[in-house]
Amino acid sequence: MDDPIKKLGYRLRPRTVEKQRGGEPGKIAFDDRGNALYEWTDDRLGTEGEEGERLRKRALDHPGLSLMDEEPAKNAPIRSNPKGLRIGYNPYESGMLAKKSRKRKVDLHELSKWIDQKRKLSERKDEE
Repeated sequence: MDDPIKKLGYRLRPRTVEKQRGGEPGKIAFDDRGNALYEWTDDRLGTEGEEGERLRKRALDHPGLSLMDEEPAKNAPIRSNPKGLRIGYNPYESGMLAKKSRKRKVDLHELSKWIDQKRKLSERKDEE
């Protein structure tokens, strides 16, 4: 397997994207103060009202993007994201990353006491 995406266990489906008619709907321009503005190439796109809004929405529509109207509730539990550690961190869909369980730490003071007791027991057995 040479493809790193297939190594992760994902399959890719080719996506067909329709070309927009008429090229780009607009371009970024700058005013005299240096602020960025979006200039529409067609004057109808800059008009106010339902017709202008419908035309702008159609011009900027992209098949790979979608809008989400619903926000998760503020007190909703955090979703678990098991792929987050394997794929990488995405701040917009991070969820809760599962941590690897760690081994319990050994109390070295208790270990030292146990070794001393074993040594004393072995010395007593040797004396008897």
